[in-house]
Amino acid sequence: MKKLLLILFALGTSLLHAQNDSVVMRFTLEDCLQYAFGNNNTRKQMELDKKTQELNYQLAKESRMPNLNASASGSFSNNNDGSRYTGTAGINTGMTLFQGGQINKTITKEKLALEQSELKVTQYDDNLSVQILKAFLTLIGNEELIKYQSAVMESSREALKQGEQKYSIGSILESDYLLLKAQFASDTNNIVETQSSIIDNLLSLKVLLSMDPEEEFAVIAPDTALLRTLETFPTKNEILDEALAHSPDLRISQYDIDIAKKSLRIAKSSYYPTVSLNAGITANLNEFNNFGSQKDQTFSEQVGISMSIPIYSRGTTRTRVRQSEISLERTELAHEQNILTTKQTIVKEYQDLVSAYNNYKVSEQTKNAYEMSFLAYKNQFQYGSITTVELLQQQNNYLNALNKFIQNKYSFILQRKILDVYMGKEVTF
Repeated sequence: MKKLLLILFALGTSLLHAQNDSVVMRFTLEDCLQYAFGNNNTRKQMELDKKTQELNYQLAKESRMPNLNASASGSFSNNNDGSRYTGTAGINTGMTLFQGGQINKTITKEKLALEQSELKVTQYDDNLSVQILKAFLTLIGNEELIKYQSAVMESSREALKQGEQKYSIGSILESDYLLLKAQFASDTNNIVETQSSIIDNLLSLKVLLSMDPEEEFAVIAPDTALLRTLETFPTKNEILDEALAHSPDLRISQYDIDIAKKSLRIAKSSYYPTVSLNAGITANLNEFNNFGSQKDQTFSEQVGISMSIPIYSRGTTRTRVRQSEISLERTELAHEQNILTTKQTIVKEYQDLVSAYNNYKVSEQTKNAYEMSFLAYKNQFQYGSITTVELLQQQNNYLNALNKFIQNKYSFILQRKILDVYMGKEVTF
């Protein structure tokens, strides 16, 4: 079954062949989310919890129905009067007519618990979406970084080649040549480290997807032009209103209150009498053999109503009612605190978004400036107008600005999409 799901899912994804002829699944962010929702093992366990709650709800509804039991017994004896067989058989049924409304309240309580279990799956989906967002964006951020690092490394290779020629004719000092050599080694090592990070990022993403670590897997980065659309985002109040309306956490804690209210009413129902209906048919058989041929067979039918009136339960009912009242008070306080915490979280996430956006725009301008400066210095170095130290200083400035720009860029995207999750919007680019 799992293989079939993978095959069907793969039809909606892009496929390519790696150098070793193995098939590589290439996923967009949307593909990652869909795959995780269908394959994440923790989510599957939560689905099983929901099915268990469905059974509890069904069992509660069945408690309205009468029960039905059959019984039979028989014995055989042998004495001076001969052999004798006696036996009885019967069918009995019973149902509760009134129990202080406990049955109906229990059914409602189990229905609320079922609806809450569905919300818990939604809650997990939101948390899983945020984790996948972080892993996915970190991965494509490193993949973008390595492209720039490769370009810088090629520039360092070219500078080293020129430096080698200049050193051979004595136009630069050996120390300058060694600096160029060290810079090329450093730039090469940067790529190795980023490649290692990419491998770790892929593994982290596979864990969230519950995918085999040996599975050939790659991601498809979103179109950079589409990222510009993220720069327009709702106001803080708009985000807050939508997030509070969507929040699974708040709805779950509200269900806790509703369930606690039902539990209190169930506890109070023990103060009321219980009325039950009982009915049955019994057959008795007496049979003689050998010395006699007597056969006696009788049928009896009975119908009755019984009532049980609670008078004194040694304080059990009163204690349970008080415990339920305390539990209700706790859930109400927890819900109020949950509202405050959720508001604080949303406000902080919004402020983080504004800060991330400003950092992203500033670092973009800084990166562009240092890039132009580095290119200008590289041309000057070719004509011997600047020293090696000046060139390498500009290159390092550009690399630092580049790293900061990419970090800020994907931090902004992450903060923007996290708020989409909080608002209950589809996570997509």
